[in-house]
Amino acid sequence: MTVPARPTLANCPLRLYPRLIFTPGAAICRSRPTGVSRREMRQAIRILGIDPGLRRTGWGVIDVEGNRLIFVACGSVSSDDKAALAVRLVALHTGLMRVVDEFRPAEAAVEATFVNSDAVATLKLGQARGIALLAPASAGVAVAEYAPNLVKKTIVGAGHGEKAQIRAMIGVLLPKADPRTHDAADALAIAICHAHHRQSAVLRAAAT
Repeated sequence: MTVPARPTLANCPLRLYPRLIFTPGAAICRSRPTGVSRREMRQAIRILGIDPGLRRTGWGVIDVEGNRLIFVACGSVSSDDKAALAVRLVALHTGLMRVVDEFRPAEAAVEATFVNSDAVATLKLGQARGIALLAPASAGVAVAEYAPNLVKKTIVGAGHGEKAQIRAMIGVLLPKADPRTHDAADALAIAICHAHHRQSAVLRAAAT
């Protein structure tokens, strides 16, 4: 009986991306952007990824050190679904501010709102996303936004990957990460997406 090979960086979907380079001991690597010095690439950049939700907002923190991604921490902030909307938003804001104060990210990334047929649910998600944007921004942290399909494509190689696939790839890309919820895993995926696309995001922000 042939035992399937354990997933590695050499055979994960991210190898399809020409901007990524895989080296021993590195979770994910990115070629040095044009105009960025090697010294700047070696400086660690701490990124906070946020997966907004009114009931539970996931967060994940990683360090980008040169060509390496390093897991720092992850978790989720919850609100009481029986409480008033304003109280729930305050709970999310307070929890995220604690994360920002503890881990001091240099940059943050938030998933864009996915609009569905339930207008009320979409509105509530939008309000939670506003808190997700406000918390790091109020601490002076630059915030980028990414569409859900781009996050999935960056992690699993397809824009419609399932949550289980994302969680499995997080285990490959960040071996030390052990997210207890899908929200935390999604937040780490958003942080990784930003690590891959951050140079373009910085240039777009500078142009506006």
